Amino acid sequence: MGAVQENAALRRRQQQLPLRPAGPMTVKALLAWYEAERRDLPWRYGPRKKADPYRVWLSEIMLQQTTVKAVVPYFQKFVARWPTVTALSQAQLEEVLQQWAGLGYYSRARNLKACADAVARDYGGEFPKSESELLKLPGIGPYTAAAISAIAFGEKATPVDGNIERVVSRLFAVRQPLPAAKPEIRRLAATLTPQRRAGDFAQAMMDLGAEICTPRKPSCLVCPLQQDCSASAQNLAELLPMRGVKTARPSRYGVAFLVQREDGAVLLRQRPEAGLLGGMLEVPSTPWVDALPAKKEALRGAPVTTSWLPVPGAVVHVFTHFRLELIVYRALVPIDTSFTLWAEQERCRWVHRRDLHAQALPSVMKKVIAHGLADN
Repeated sequence: MGAVQENAALRRRQQQLPLRPAGPMTVKALLAWYEAERRDLPWRYGPRKKADPYRVWLSEIMLQQTTVKAVVPYFQKFVARWPTVTALSQAQLEEVLQQWAGLGYYSRARNLKACADAVARDYGGEFPKSESELLKLPGIGPYTAAAISAIAFGEKATPVDGNIERVVSRLFAVRQPLPAAKPEIRRLAATLTPQRRAGDFAQAMMDLGAEICTPRKPSCLVCPLQQDCSASAQNLAELLPMRGVKTARPSRYGVAFLVQREDGAVLLRQRPEAGLLGGMLEVPSTPWVDALPAKKEALRGAPVTTSWLPVPGAVVHVFTHFRLELIVYRALVPIDTSFTLWAEQERCRWVHRRDLHAQALPSVMKKVIAHGLADN
C-alpha cells in the first residue's frame, strides 16, 4: 500500500472512532501533540521548561486583540531594549508609546508601563504567581492573570482566549451563542485543566485553536482531539461557537488640521492621558462627533489662523467600537506662526517630517499625515 493510500486509510479509521467524552485522555493526547507540533515563538519555552514571567506577561499584553504575526517584531524590539521588567519601569512613558506605535489599542501601552512600575516598586521586580495578586496589577484582567499564573509559574489556572473558547465550545458542542456562553465555556475549560503542566496545556489549546481548530474550515481529520470532539461527531464543528447578532458599528466624523512650517516641521499635539489613544501624538483635530461639522464651525477649532486648503477625499479608520472618517485641511505657515487658543499650545510640538517615523503616532494619525502630504 502506498503512502497516499495509507494516509487515506488512517483518516477513514480516525473518522470511525467512537466518541470519547473530553476528559483526562483529552489532556494526555493534546500534550503529546504539543510536544511534537508546538509553534516556535520568541516568548515561548519548551515543554516542561521554566518560563520567564516578564516575557510571558509582555507577550500576553501585546497579543490582546492582535495577531501573533503582528506582535513578533514588537516583542523582539521591546525585549532587546528593555530585557527585564525593572528596565522597562525605568523607561519614560513617551518612549514606551513610541516603541508601541502601530500595534494599536494604546491603553495597553500605558498599562504596560504602569504595571512594570508597580512590579518594580511593590514586588521587588518579581511578578507574583497567584491569579489574585496578578489581578491587582494595572492592565491585567482575568484571562491575562490566568495565563501568566499557568504559563510562567505552573499554577493550576485556566486562561480562556478566543482560540481556547473555540476549542472548548466544539469539544463539548456548546450550542448557546456567544457572548452568553462564555461562563459555561470557562467552566468546561476548567474541568480539563490538569494539576501538572497547566501552562503547557493552556499553550497547547491556544496552538490547537490557531493551527487546527480554526474559525473556518477546521482541520478535523488531522486533529489530535477528534475522538474527543462532540461537535465533530455531530458534524457541527464549522457552526460552533455560535454567535449572537452583531450590532452595527456607529460612525463618527471630524476635521484634522495638518500644519506644515516652511522649515519642514509638522505640528503635532499630545492627546490627554485619559481616553482613546491617551498620551499619543495626534494631528490637531475637531472632536469626533456623529455628523461632519460645517467648514466654518470646524475652522473655529483650528490650531493656527491661516488659509486652509481642503485635501480631496477622506481618511477612514475603524476602531473596535466605531468607524472614524476625517476630512483633512492643510496649511503651510511661516516659522513664527502663533497658535490660537484652541490649539492648547502646552500640548503642541513641531516635529520635522524626517523625524515623524520615530514619534508615538497611532495608525490613524499616520494615515492622516500620509493623506495630507501625499501630493505636497
